[in-house]
Amino acid sequence: MFGWEFPPKIYGGLAVASYGMTKGLSIQPDIETIFCLPRPTGEEEKFLRIIGMNQVPIVYRDHNYDYVKNNIPDYMSPEDYYRFRNNIYADFSYMHVNHMGCMEFAGGYPNNLHEEINNFSIIAGVVARSEQFDIIHAHDWLTYPAGVHAKMVSGKPLCIHVHATDFDRSRGQVNPTVYSIEKNGMDHADCIMCVSELTRQTVINEYHQNPNKCFAIHNAVYPLSQELQDIPRPKHPDEKIVTFLGRITMQKGPEYFVEAADLVLKRTRNVRFCMAGSGDMLNAMIELVAAKGIADRFHFPGFQRGRQVYECYKNSDVFVMPSVSEPFGIAPLEAMQCGTPSIISKQSGCGEILDKVIKVDYWDVYSMADAIYSICTNPSLFNYLQEEGKKEVDEITWEKVGQRIRALYNQLV
Repeated sequence: MFGWEFPPKIYGGLAVASYGMTKGLSIQPDIETIFCLPRPTGEEEKFLRIIGMNQVPIVYRDHNYDYVKNNIPDYMSPEDYYRFRNNIYADFSYMHVNHMGCMEFAGGYPNNLHEEINNFSIIAGVVARSEQFDIIHAHDWLTYPAGVHAKMVSGKPLCIHVHATDFDRSRGQVNPTVYSIEKNGMDHADCIMCVSELTRQTVINEYHQNPNKCFAIHNAVYPLSQELQDIPRPKHPDEKIVTFLGRITMQKGPEYFVEAADLVLKRTRNVRFCMAGSGDMLNAMIELVAAKGIADRFHFPGFQRGRQVYECYKNSDVFVMPSVSEPFGIAPLEAMQCGTPSIISKQSGCGEILDKVIKVDYWDVYSMADAIYSICTNPSLFNYLQEEGKKEVDEITWEKVGQRIRALYNQLV
């Protein structure tokens, strides 16, 4: 399995989905996952085997056993290093490698992202020659080239997992380089798993893929740990709190949240709005809030991590996800786990499996404002969405997702 993110290092939903999926698969006794990451932290959970692509040599270095042992991380053995070294398949001495003959990765999404994607796919060739496996599974466009390369080397079937397409990220202003990487991955894939039917239709219609190899595999959530369940839910008798939590970018529709907030505040001043997250539209949103004269009712706490995310959900009376194009969207499920009623856009994949939420078009700020106002002022509506929403989301588990993925694996092999 090739992935770009994995907990504890989380940049977004991709890490959460990669974790949930592999954990769901790990419950099945005869599945073993080797997860290849650009730059692991070494603190990843041990239910799967992690390969740090930054520790796989692509240029031969004649090091003795002790030198190798002292210069590789705990999750790798000198035997692994030598095995990879024996499978270097070309002269990469012109590449920038370190003293171990390995490539460095920044991790995350650096300015030279396309270079890192290319380097990752070169190293995938060494890994595919070194390991025993039945299926290749590549997550998101960043690892499709690696998946294609591994398939070319091994002849094994390739699954690609479409967590988003460039049509979702760019509101239709598609980057031709990214599109070509995505399309090439899809063309070579034997099975395309999409996080929603919405995404599946995009893959079929915009990337011209055979519908028979495209499947909707919805994401899920993990049961909350006791520590997160124990976070208190403050009561807000006087002022309600309405939250947007996510990347503050064009795809997520933050300006529609501000517009709806402005409409709500024309009807009542007893509501506070929280826009948690960071992104390229943050400053524009701060300026828009100021221009509308609602800055005294608005909070921008910045990027939230780990426990902070759940504290934010628990401290909210309403969660809003006004995404313009959301392949899935895991945030409303997490909010509902915390007992927070959710409003989502009809343009969100998670809406396909959620009923106990309010759905509005992302552009319909009047309906969004009505929904926010109704939940804030109608205790019986709040209680219904809180209780039924939590029941609904507790049934959506990664174990079930793992079983569906396993069924597709069985078809492939």
